Amino acid sequence: MTDSNVWIVGGVQTDFARNAVRAGLDYGGLTAEVVEGTLAAAGIPAGEIGVVHVGNAFGEIFAGQGHLGAMPAAVAPELWEVPAIRHEAACASGSTAILAAVADLRSGAYDSALVVGVELEKTVPGDDASRNLGAAAWIGHEGQDAKFMWPYMFAAIADEYDRRYGLDDTHLHRIAEINFENASGNPLAQTRDWEIPKLSVDGGDDTVNPIVEGRLRRYDCSQITDGGAGLVLVNDAYLREHPSVSPIARLAGWGHRTVGLGLADKFARSADDPYVFPHVRNTVLDAFRRAQVEIDDVDGLETHDCFTISEYFAIDHFGLTPPGESWKAIDGGFIEIDGAFPINPSGGLIGGGHPVGATGVRMVLDAARQVSDTAGDCQVDGARTFATLNIGGSTSTTVSFVVTEAEID
Repeated sequence: MTDSNVWIVGGVQTDFARNAVRAGLDYGGLTAEVVEGTLAAAGIPAGEIGVVHVGNAFGEIFAGQGHLGAMPAAVAPELWEVPAIRHEAACASGSTAILAAVADLRSGAYDSALVVGVELEKTVPGDDASRNLGAAAWIGHEGQDAKFMWPYMFAAIADEYDRRYGLDDTHLHRIAEINFENASGNPLAQTRDWEIPKLSVDGGDDTVNPIVEGRLRRYDCSQITDGGAGLVLVNDAYLREHPSVSPIARLAGWGHRTVGLGLADKFARSADDPYVFPHVRNTVLDAFRRAQVEIDDVDGLETHDCFTISEYFAIDHFGLTPPGESWKAIDGGFIEIDGAFPINPSGGLIGGGHPVGATGVRMVLDAARQVSDTAGDCQVDGARTFATLNIGGSTSTTVSFVVTEAEID
């Protein structure tokens, strides 16, 4: 065993279908639920935690609550005086919290870390929530004509794909359909009990699937969600000191790239590149390099389908197809749960839900469940290596992780 491994000991996800505000939960109540559940799942007492990292994007905007790094200690007295930090990177907030924990553990500064991702979004009506989320764009510089910022911005990404390569919207409808189908088997998914139309047939029907912005329709969009997720991560030194602790997975590799806020700037910089977002491609390659894997070694992906087009570009940027040819993986059934490379067996953000600060943490937890054969009806047969791709804004922050079986030397 080297001294550079980071292990996932356990974690928890709340029920993303629950309206936490109606249930009487504020950020304190939600954080308490996640902290308690995560520590119980890991079998590690709070007193054994060396550092806490909290992912949250919009606490001040939706609930008037900042300083969420201190919330775990406020609701779990055993964490009093344990160092903690809140991380904000829009929809990638949870993944940046994990990255900080990984750095702490690999450096030896701490041997155990609690990572918590929490978000409350149902404190306001849905249209207001969508407008609030627009704060992660470059305000005053883009999207001035948008009613809803992010559908507007990702419709522009779909248009750019169409301009460069061609894009058939039926492939976007099929992505949504697959993710809703997968979510129906996930007992924590927001849409598990929804009645969803046959999008591969009626996805272009304005009555069944109305336009939201540009070419993007209702079912192309992820959900407004309350929820949280948590993980306990440890390093090799912790396992040596605690031989009874059995990790469920290893966090084998990571990639992290940040570029500017403006979407038009991204398009301009990639004008001569085969990839629309070369920095996303490089993030994935960084994670593969650190994990010492290639695409053929990976058994599936939990990706950031904030909109169907973001999963569409994840397909080619991950290397499943050449640039601009993501449609081939969709038509061939490649990304379905029983396909050669399942994507979002959990239901993703469209089917599973998207509490922004929790999403990156939830993705890694689901990847760990896959490689430990504990994913229930969402299980991908024979999964030993799973990846994640989490983006913030219009890919301004991109994080990818590779999670493998917990094979200890």
